[in-house]
Amino acid sequence: MRWTPGGRSDNLEDRRGASGGGGFRGGGGGGMKLGLGGTVILLVLSLIFKRDLLTEFGGGAPLGEMAPAAQEAPVADVGEERMVQFVSFVLDTAQASWHRLVPGYQDARLVLFRDGVQSACGAASAASGPFYCPGDQRVYVDLSFFDQLDRQFGAPGDFAQAYVLAHEIGHHVQNLTGTERAMRNAVQRNPAAGNSLSVAMELQADCYAGVWAHSAARDGIIEAGDVDEGLGAAAAVGDDRLQTMSTGRVNSETFTHGSSADRKAWFRKGLDSGDPRSCDTFGQRR
Repeated sequence: MRWTPGGRSDNLEDRRGASGGGGFRGGGGGGMKLGLGGTVILLVLSLIFKRDLLTEFGGGAPLGEMAPAAQEAPVADVGEERMVQFVSFVLDTAQASWHRLVPGYQDARLVLFRDGVQSACGAASAASGPFYCPGDQRVYVDLSFFDQLDRQFGAPGDFAQAYVLAHEIGHHVQNLTGTERAMRNAVQRNPAAGNSLSVAMELQADCYAGVWAHSAARDGIIEAGDVDEGLGAAAAVGDDRLQTMSTGRVNSETFTHGSSADRKAWFRKGLDSGDPRSCDTFGQRR
């Protein structure tokens, strides 16, 4: 990507120096690794089934037993500062795009943390991966995830990292436009549809990430090979690939984010069209 380090976004909150890992208490050590919005889905299902699914799957501390939010502290990590500025750049360019596309768009904030964090959606560990919380309109990221994206998931490159951030901003767009609320209400009416609705939400966020990539290409930010990095990242976090990595088997009935092929296809659809209206994952698939 073409970008020049140049400071931090006004919408960035740095909690990496917060004592106590931002309020996280216990849990998550060996559970399922959530990511890219999975925390929100588990919180919705927890309310419906009156079971703390977030803790059961390693996403955070028990609901109703959250540790108090930790105090922020100054962070001066020279080794991570370039990444902090890159995250700020992607955040600002993505939100500038959505200001053009969505009348009345309101900025999300992005929180950097280490190990664990307290949000309006509860406490979560770094194992949850990046996530968006509609309750406080914030994206939460532990920078160590980007190293994991490269080494564990085989998706290297700065545009792969940008795709992850743009996907989470896509969830913010869903929140602002009422899609997140409509999905939550639909799950309450029909809990059996929870997985398929979750997949539709995640694929739409992938498509929205592609819409941002379209704008980035028009603005001259994208370089040769960037699109392939984004498609590789989308494929790397497909449910079928993650299930194969963890269990050696694929069960499409338990998908929550979509297959690698579907994630790539919807990212490409947003990239090609540049129009969020093309991202109707609830009415069609691919």
